[in-house]
Amino acid sequence: MIRLVAIDVDDTLLNSHGVLLESTKTVIKRAISQQVKVVLCSGRPLAGVKHFLAELGITTDNQYVITFNGAVIESVTGRKLAESGLEFSTYKEIDRYSNKHDIAYNIVDADSQIITSNHNVSWVTVVQAWENRAGLLIRTPTELGETAQVIKAVFADEKDKLDQVEKEIIKKFGQKNYVVRAADNFLEVMHQDVNKGNALKILSKKLNISANEIMAIGDERNDIPMFNFAGISVVMANGSAAAKEYADYVTGSNDENGIEQAFNKFVLSK
Repeated sequence: MIRLVAIDVDDTLLNSHGVLLESTKTVIKRAISQQVKVVLCSGRPLAGVKHFLAELGITTDNQYVITFNGAVIESVTGRKLAESGLEFSTYKEIDRYSNKHDIAYNIVDADSQIITSNHNVSWVTVVQAWENRAGLLIRTPTELGETAQVIKAVFADEKDKLDQVEKEIIKKFGQKNYVVRAADNFLEVMHQDVNKGNALKILSKKLNISANEIMAIGDERNDIPMFNFAGISVVMANGSAAAKEYADYVTGSNDENGIEQAFNKFVLSK
């Protein structure tokens, strides 16, 4: 019996227009009425998913979200259970690398602000700030100071450019950090213990829910750690080939009622 469903947001929970399908809202609300926990697991901060939580009726302090790709576990009201950030020294290294190789990047701080030292701010960073309902600042590491709390760093640039540098970035920063391609335009660097799977493990322990009582739904490589932890893993038809290798089941796409199909097959009692 599934007691918790962990769902990625972009290109999974949301359709290709960035909105919730009516079928998705219906099955999630029905699952909640059957005492199933529905946990959104996203690279976005809480502010970037709060309006979707409201649409789904997930609004009380005993409901939870996993944000920043697992760096923060918190209630939907903002009460933090766990938080793991990047070392400031890593942030400075990323800033130097970005400027040397002309790759757009930003960091996200504990207040969900997006900060970059790139004066020519990439369109990807602008869209990221808009989607996350976040402020956007231009600051250098020196201007921020050593006390700045950096939750994650994001190389946010054109797909082709990230394709060219991904292996090098993983080699340079992956020894001491978790580096993952979260989407075509996002290559993220986080604390080495951070991923959606570890966050889901921490949350499920708090809720006294075992792995075999969890279903995880996603579409990308950053969802693979929660696929590995959950008893049932479901990938969207529009998901990446890498994610599909780790999933137990392929559901419909995010435009073709894929969430509804997964809930009807594995979660909802008839």
